[in-house]
Amino acid sequence: MRIALALLLLLMAAASSAAPAERARPVRVVTFNLLHGGPASGLRGDGDALEARLVMVIDELRRLAPDIVALQEASVGRGRGNVAARIADALGLSYVHTPATTRVFPVTFVNHVIVWLMNFAEGPAVLSRYPITASEVHDLPRCVKRLDPRVLLRAEVATPWGPLAVFSAHTARDDCQLEHVGELVRARAATGPTVLMGDLNTAERAAALQALTNGGGFVDVFRVTNPGAPGLTTWQRVRSETPTVFRRVDYVLMAGVRNGAAAACASRLVLNTPGRAPDGSPLWPSDHYGVLADLDVFGRKCAP
Repeated sequence: MRIALALLLLLMAAASSAAPAERARPVRVVTFNLLHGGPASGLRGDGDALEARLVMVIDELRRLAPDIVALQEASVGRGRGNVAARIADALGLSYVHTPATTRVFPVTFVNHVIVWLMNFAEGPAVLSRYPITASEVHDLPRCVKRLDPRVLLRAEVATPWGPLAVFSAHTARDDCQLEHVGELVRARAATGPTVLMGDLNTAERAAALQALTNGGGFVDVFRVTNPGAPGLTTWQRVRSETPTVFRRVDYVLMAGVRNGAAAACASRLVLNTPGRAPDGSPLWPSDHYGVLADLDVFGRKCAP
């Protein structure tokens, strides 16, 4: 009996050591607008040197090793394939992606015909090293640009420390879109930690953004951790020798986290240096810079 008990304890100890729990640490996220090259890029067969830029993006994301990536302008077409899927596959991540371009008109068939003829669709994506257990797409109102459909993509991510809701958005300089995004994300944040990432096309001091971050329940992670930095993210001319950004429109916003400001461990700009095109000329990863953030959304202290 004692021998059997001892063997059982040894087996349990071996199983425990073979599958240790992942060390508690902040969750690393990145948001990045890929620059698809425009709706006509599928016809031209050129997405502003998309293929060369994707090599740069994948290499840099591999080095940064994020847990979760929110992409905007993730495009799909014959020739380029599904860009979000290609990045996810290269990095060994799971993903969800939804095209916004297929929602221009009320008739689905018409939209699909247009997309096929243009050889182009694009929309937001979420990539994750942890399982994505559910996803949902929300149509955003078109108060300003009637023929420019935008969507909000939600992914439920099962991290080792608990569920995390991740939203990827690309709004169209439309305050009513951003207001609706805030309502949807705030509703999910009432049930647990939530991160909204994306190109919101709204300046930091604009009323619509301030409604979220100034008493609206959202923490602007870059601003909390870099109070004096400009944090400019767009517009970078992709073939320029020098930086040309002059606005901040790309954000990582956190909600549903107790004492959220303390949960913002660190943040910085990434994908913000040029490489070289095959002909040796300068080439930037996108017309946007990415934003990286380390988040302690599950109640543990940020690493010193």
